[in-house]
Amino acid sequence: MSADTPRQATPIPADAGVPSDLADDRSERIDEPIEVADRHRFDKARDTLEETLGRLRGCSPKERERLQAEFAQLGDMLAKLDGGFVEIVVFGEISTGKSALINALAGAQVASVDVQGGWTRDVQRTAWERCEYRIPGFRGGGVLLVDTPGINEVQGAERADKALEAARRADLLLFVTDSDLNDVEYRALEGLLALRKPLLVVLNKQDLYTREQRQRLMQVLRDERLAGRVPADSIIPTSADPREKEYVLTDAQGNERSEWRRPLPEIDQLKERILTILDREGLSLVALNAAMYAADKSDRIAALRVELRDAMANRVIASYAATKALVVGLTPPAADIIGGGLVDVSMVGVLGRIYGIDLSWAHAQRLAAAIGKAAGWVLIGEMTSYAVAALFKGATFGLATPLTAIPQGAASGFASYIVGKAAKYYFEHGASWGGRSPKGVVAEILEATDKDSVIAHLKDEIRRKILHNPHARGES
Repeated sequence: MSADTPRQATPIPADAGVPSDLADDRSERIDEPIEVADRHRFDKARDTLEETLGRLRGCSPKERERLQAEFAQLGDMLAKLDGGFVEIVVFGEISTGKSALINALAGAQVASVDVQGGWTRDVQRTAWERCEYRIPGFRGGGVLLVDTPGINEVQGAERADKALEAARRADLLLFVTDSDLNDVEYRALEGLLALRKPLLVVLNKQDLYTREQRQRLMQVLRDERLAGRVPADSIIPTSADPREKEYVLTDAQGNERSEWRRPLPEIDQLKERILTILDREGLSLVALNAAMYAADKSDRIAALRVELRDAMANRVIASYAATKALVVGLTPPAADIIGGGLVDVSMVGVLGRIYGIDLSWAHAQRLAAAIGKAAGWVLIGEMTSYAVAALFKGATFGLATPLTAIPQGAASGFASYIVGKAAKYYFEHGASWGGRSPKGVVAEILEATDKDSVIAHLKDEIRRKILHNPHARGES
């Protein structure tokens, strides 16, 4: 293959999800024969991205705050899809020649190269204009070459996260090595293969080896290290930045002189393999990747929402259980029962709102009563101390409140804790018991709960309240 005439490549800022200087929000689609199945997959992938963004917009303000990065990344992926761009992401250890390979493909010095390892500090995108590939059906767009930090950089956790995000966005992965794979490279390659994307392994700097050494390295990679993992024709030798060679030149008079020159990069085999993949399945690759990306982000959104709602619900349950323990333990007879009931109803209403279900007061009251009824027989042992303490407090017209506060309040608070956990289960399952009975749910919650720990915590809360109440302290 003859060398291309160099053209100026267009560098793209590291934080740009899609190069705005190359396309508007959406590249113009053109009439071009395209497989119906491919177009359907592409449109379906776009719809999936839109639906995922819609679910993100439906999150609570706190959830959206935690998911800001996902919101931006989904928007970038949608713009990438609409712009008709393919992303080829390059990975490898420091100094294996990743940036040099990008420069060789682009035909210009668009990626920073330095003798000091770890020069690439961020994810950098460059338009591969010499490729001249376009996704079928798009007038604009093209191919982006994405450089990433070295996989073995010291103190590179943040860079590693950016590199992983780049891999998830990628339509095609290039893994660059300059020798046999070491442990770090092999583990990194395993992680990339787990993404289930097309991947080419590039054996760079082949000019540093003899013919026999090159053949042996290729044999080791194809037949031993990556056998059954990477197809043999996807392991490709290159020399992206060949070292200078001394050439002996002879003029017309037969005079000889030596001259040091840098040979042209040897990347034709890699370019041909990339173009073969893109020509054969470019549109399908982009569509499949976008759908996988949307599914990954959808799982992340769902997991975070569950995590945030679970944490918030648990805090609410603990807070209301402590409140009920104090209300029942430290208020006069009769008022404690009324006050405790109001606490449970309020707790159920708040839990419903956490899970996006608005309940009327009457509905929350009915649900709290239903759970309380289901819990009645299960909690009969815990409620015995509550009943004894309540009778004693009533018989003394409230004078025994300081003495009954701790056992009565703790037992009542524990009952409220179980009611809250049951209500949480109900809301987690879409305002239903998931085909189970409330009594069965309560029994399971009670079995999984460290009763002694919860009651000890509630007793401590009541003791602290008494110690900070001079009237109660004096009476006791």
